[in-house]
Amino acid sequence: MADVKIQALKNGPLIVQGSIEVLDSNGQPMTPPRPTVALCRCGQSNNKPFCDGMHGKAGFESVCVRQIPS
Repeated sequence: MADVKIQALKNGPLIVQGSIEVLDSNGQPMTPPRPTVALCRCGQSNNKPFCDGMHGKAGFESVCVRQIPS
């Protein structure tokens, strides 16, 4: 089993569970707010790269499902 698990939520953020290091755009470490973090996918968060729930107000829609080859 993987040490890190990432799940894309329907119409929401990426949920990351496990031991990770988050770096800002300058390569400097950021302190995640908790052991399991939600990373923004909609681009509207005021706390990037972490999700603050703005996807709901922004009407963000995205469904990630496994595609089975035909």
